[in-house]
Amino acid sequence: MLPSILPSLALLASLAAAAPSPQSDSNALHIPIVRRASARRAGPEADTAFYAGVAASIKAKYGFAPADSNPRRAQTTDIGITNQGADTSYFAQVSVGTPGQQFNLVLDTGSSDLWFATSQCSNCPAGTPELDTTKSSSLQASNQPVSLRYGSGEASGTLAQDTVTMGPFTVAQQTFVAVDSISSGLIDGELAGIMGLAFQGIAASGALPFWQALANGNQFTSPEFAFFITRFVNDPSAANEEPGGVLTLGGTNQTLFQGNIDFQTFSPPSGGGSFWLQTVTGVNVNGNAVSVAGGDAALAAIDTGTTLIGGPTAAVNAIWGAVSGSQALGGNMAGFFSFPCNTKLTVSISFGGPSWPVSIEDLNLGTVSGGQCLGGIFDITQGTNVQPGQGNPSWIVGDTFLKNVYSVYRASPPAVGFAQLSDAAGGSSGPPSSSSGTSSSSSSSEISSSSSSGPPNTFSSVPLPGTPGPVTGPAKVSNTGLPTPSAGGQSAAAPLSVPRGALAAVLGALLGGALVLA
Repeated sequence: MLPSILPSLALLASLAAAAPSPQSDSNALHIPIVRRASARRAGPEADTAFYAGVAASIKAKYGFAPADSNPRRAQTTDIGITNQGADTSYFAQVSVGTPGQQFNLVLDTGSSDLWFATSQCSNCPAGTPELDTTKSSSLQASNQPVSLRYGSGEASGTLAQDTVTMGPFTVAQQTFVAVDSISSGLIDGELAGIMGLAFQGIAASGALPFWQALANGNQFTSPEFAFFITRFVNDPSAANEEPGGVLTLGGTNQTLFQGNIDFQTFSPPSGGGSFWLQTVTGVNVNGNAVSVAGGDAALAAIDTGTTLIGGPTAAVNAIWGAVSGSQALGGNMAGFFSFPCNTKLTVSISFGGPSWPVSIEDLNLGTVSGGQCLGGIFDITQGTNVQPGQGNPSWIVGDTFLKNVYSVYRASPPAVGFAQLSDAAGGSSGPPSSSSGTSSSSSSSEISSSSSSGPPNTFSSVPLPGTPGPVTGPAKVSNTGLPTPSAGGQSAAAPLSVPRGALAAVLGALLGGALVLA
């Protein structure tokens, strides 16, 4: 290659010698430049085609992507989800690659990374479905390593990009982690990974989450998504997979809630990355307010990927201190409390608006010993060195609470909203109340009690009011495994208040087809 370079250097030297002497530093090297023959049309008229091409090149160089010449229609769609392990986790089906490969992923508003186990996984749990990266013509792999840490385990792999689809929504170049190592207990059975539904700033991969890519791409009618999740805890007849409810992307489903949605906005930390945050402003136990700290100690992450409610030591001690006969547990259950199983326990939580009641069915996780039952609210700081003010939420509000409300996650302005469940969704355990204990909302619909001592909740078997979003086809529940909840804890057993057959019928009607239980 050197011989071909030398004549070029000689030419440059001769050109420099022939050029006029510049009035500047004599030690500087001056190289003449020659204007390339222009492709622009000569003449006084502007060559619009040429300059349009120049503008397009500049936009491409600096990342100004052209608007989609055939933009997708903004829409709102209901996605059927599955309740796994008696309310331990909730998952939905996602397609990845070209042609698409179908996988079940845990839906987790408490994290932001999307990942799939791949065929390169060396220690995935037995039976884990794996993405075969060699069979996708659109996959772009990389060697950039990523490690993901959860409360129940770890996963690691490398960044990749491919087409990802959920229902009618598609992101053509979605970045995710192609996982090649999973620690024991993170996922099990036929779950293939996790879809994080929080904000990009807390993604270990740095990738834009799937839902944010859809919202930013104007694929959503409204920049929000919502959950109605079902209850099967304490049902001895429940299978490992049961109908899990509905995830609505791009808006809300008005057949699943009644009254107003109470939105409480929050300000993400600098940089824009965040959990879905709320501030716990009050807790009532059996109608009486208990002391909970404000400030950092009141910051709560709203987390569909966590089974229970975790709180700071002082608040949790105050809650169970207000329950007659409660006892602190020790050993591997340190941080948990038991209470007399025959106690008529009512707990409600406020986040700056109404106080939302939590069903006794969700607070009572089953018998431990001597007529005592395990409580669903635990001390999240027990045995850790994490203190408030270190950027960590002090409360983790998981499915023990979220089964009792219709929850909405709005991107702009950032907010979380709660509403009372409709009769079609089984109803809430009661209407929300003001901080003084008086009712703050009313509805013409009667709410069935979800107390274990009362009559069972029933789902309407008649056509639901309103019009659900575009259907995604029949939801098929396959045999899947049991992931460990991200904040620990196990569900135990007592009668369910929702008849399974009616629930399947209602969810089938919502999703435009029959719900098939494998």
